[in-house]
Amino acid sequence: MATTNDLKNGITLNIEGGLWTVLEFQHVKPGKGPAFVRTKLKHVLSGKVVDKTFNAGTRVEIASVDKREMQYLYREGEDFVFMDTETYEQPYIPAATVGDAAKYLLPEQTAMIAFNVDNPLYVELPAGVVLQITHTDPGLQGDRSTGGSKPATLETGAEIQVPLFITTGEKIKVDTRSGEYLGRG
Repeated sequence: MATTNDLKNGITLNIEGGLWTVLEFQHVKPGKGPAFVRTKLKHVLSGKVVDKTFNAGTRVEIASVDKREMQYLYREGEDFVFMDTETYEQPYIPAATVGDAAKYLLPEQTAMIAFNVDNPLYVELPAGVVLQITHTDPGLQGDRSTGGSKPATLETGAEIQVPLFITTGEKIKVDTRSGEYLGRG
């Protein structure tokens, strides 16, 4: 247990059975009345952001979140099998926990996985990954890099928008957070 005076950005709290990460905090000492702490919290699983105010010195429970680097091995049914690069353990991570990261995940790719008491919370990929295009319609004569965009299917099965000059078989860099085309790989 800690108090609101021990809060820092990035710390994870267990509030009412949910895990919340502190995005911002501010200690406020008004001229009249007791001091308080104003925080902006992000729910670890859903990503919902809320503002919450605590009285100064209130006890809060700090959750232990362990981030481990793991290598993706293969998919088995609805689960993804990863391997801890240090201990060689192979936990099964449910598809719901992997979420949108599955669109950009290739075998042997590394990812950071956050655990809370051996329960996987979320999978965090690098900001950009290089993937090959398996199918896209051919560009037309006169297409320019500043022109429009067209759909392309990646080797993972995900579909994104790419510039008209990109062809099937090319490797491109994709932003894993937004799914946007970043450039040629």
